[in-house]
Amino acid sequence: MFDFHNNHSIGSATVHLVWIPKRRKPVLVGDVKKRLHQIITEVANEKGWFIKCLEIAPDHVHVLVEHEPDTAINQVVKAFKGRSSRYLRKEFPHLLKIPALWTHAYFYDTTGKVSSAVIEKYINDPPHHY
Repeated sequence: MFDFHNNHSIGSATVHLVWIPKRRKPVLVGDVKKRLHQIITEVANEKGWFIKCLEIAPDHVHVLVEHEPDTAINQVVKAFKGRSSRYLRKEFPHLLKIPALWTHAYFYDTTGKVSSAVIEKYINDPPHHY
């Protein structure tokens, strides 16, 4: 567990994020999947966040990420989705055929009700991914 410090507190926040490509197109395969993994890892490293678990299925992404408690969840999502959309659409022209890489929507759940270990087990469980 990472602890993030500021002048008045110490702690961390862990969130399970899921998002999908526009029209749930199964485009997250092969080199696109590898590059998306790199981009998400780079963003997390730059921000000082810790990726506890990452799974990229052809039509959705799961990330379990630990971040500073004062960073809003929508900022975490925006960082991952924003950079990955720009880079992937630039590097893989076939992705320009869909109007946007990602939908505006995303799912999130903090790990307060369920332990991070349970979520990691779910994300790493192959049957619900292709």
